Amino acid sequence: MKDRSPGGAGEFADRVRTLAAAFQGSRVFLTAVELELFTVLQDEERTSAEVAAALETSPRATDRLMNALAALGLLEKRGDRFANTTDGRQMLVRGRPGFMANLAHSNNLWDRWSWLTEVVRTGRAASQEPIRSRGDDWLRAFIAAMHWRGGEATRAVLPLVDLDGVSRILDVGGGSGVFSTAFVRARPGASAVVFDLPAVAPLATTYIREAGFEGRVEVVEGDYASGELPTGFDLVFLSAVVHSNGPDENRRLIAKAARALNAGGRVVVVDWVMDPSRTSPLQGALFAINMLVGTEEGDTYAEAEVRAWMSEAGLTGITRRDTPLGTTVMTGTRTR
Repeated sequence: MKDRSPGGAGEFADRVRTLAAAFQGSRVFLTAVELELFTVLQDEERTSAEVAAALETSPRATDRLMNALAALGLLEKRGDRFANTTDGRQMLVRGRPGFMANLAHSNNLWDRWSWLTEVVRTGRAASQEPIRSRGDDWLRAFIAAMHWRGGEATRAVLPLVDLDGVSRILDVGGGSGVFSTAFVRARPGASAVVFDLPAVAPLATTYIREAGFEGRVEVVEGDYASGELPTGFDLVFLSAVVHSNGPDENRRLIAKAARALNAGGRVVVVDWVMDPSRTSPLQGALFAINMLVGTEEGDTYAEAEVRAWMSEAGLTGITRRDTPLGTTVMTGTRTR
């Protein structure tokens, strides 16, 4: 009897085997990132023994790791010597302009995702520690990841945010200030406030100073979960914030954001916005798992939920615009 399943059982089995083994390449790469192996290589060709001596690791284990990296196309191997690829020299070597600073946070995520089975059994996150209690190393890696990703996100999001008539911007949970600096760069004469936790404030100040916007972007310490937001703004911006919270906290947060606006001002929410089935976009469905393992109540939400929070806060003219990255920009206006 012929197999009548779409694509055949063989195709499905191949897809499942590939999915089941996908962690192997990921773990090889993340271990190299954690050891800073690419940074040790810089622009040189070195043997695995030389790299092991520099890293203070096992020569045999380092050789097998580097062979696997070469097999994955992440290193080049000539004879017994290894080198970074052209792209790797620009993107994987710490200190280079294109360095992917987000990868250290990926290692932190690996640890939490490893507990997914237990999380699904119990419904409890892999760690009950709030962000403010996860330590300086975790926080630096997290903010660096958000800054790196934010650089790409700003290019996709800014064209979808109406800055007409905007003079003061409140960037809630703004992290490094990557969006705030992009906004004031795009809107001459505007100023912005990055509102984030006390532990984040010094990191934000450094990023903003390095971007050359310390005169136009201010950092204000606070916690949106336990207090009100500053007021008198034309735009309140929340990027990658609502997914960290449960529905009730988001309802309260959007209400606070609406109260922070001047009349005619806008609240802008940028996040993964799910279709009603919660299976699309794929990145959003996977990010819901990321929130499951990493937060107590965080999730990705459907458009109807975000609209309801905005409507309950008195916002009107609610619009949705999708970015090329798969995320969504939702905007509501305070009319009075």
